[in-house]
Amino acid sequence: MSTTQSERLRGLLEPLVGAKELDLEEITVTPAGKRRVLRVVVDSDEGVQLDTCAELSREISEKLDETDAMGNGEYVLEVTSPGADRPLSEYRHYVRATGRLVKFQLTEGGELIARILKVDDEGLDLEVPGVKGRKPTSRRLSFDAVAKARVEIEFNRKNKSPEDDVDADVDADADAKKEA
Repeated sequence: MSTTQSERLRGLLEPLVGAKELDLEEITVTPAGKRRVLRVVVDSDEGVQLDTCAELSREISEKLDETDAMGNGEYVLEVTSPGADRPLSEYRHYVRATGRLVKFQLTEGGELIARILKVDDEGLDLEVPGVKGRKPTSRRLSFDAVAKARVEIEFNRKNKSPEDDVDADVDADADAKKEA
């Protein structure tokens, strides 16, 4: 897609996306046989609901029909949210990945897999999982030390929160009283 077309589409679609309180992450136009596919990727801190994508798709379609931004050829419009394997490249991506396990390619070489605990303007506070029964360790990573980053998919993640510990203590107290 030419820079001019990309800029025109971004200028045309950003207000529609912003009105839904979403971020316009990416616009791509790719050939697909005799047609083209216009893919619009949107996201927000709360994620994107399917109904919101459907509404936005209708609004974008209407807007594109009013203009010649896509030219005269046929095209297919896809409005979607980013996949779990999308690279983290913007500050807001890291904020949205707080609590998630991320694989970092470091600028000085090597890689690091760690959970994002906190994000600020300078970088990330991480928890590096322990290996072979060792306890996790804390690490600070500046943004300029990151060459690439991508969320790791966790199928068996055990969500443990401080509330879980409180509930376990209450249950243990109740069991102790029953035995007495």
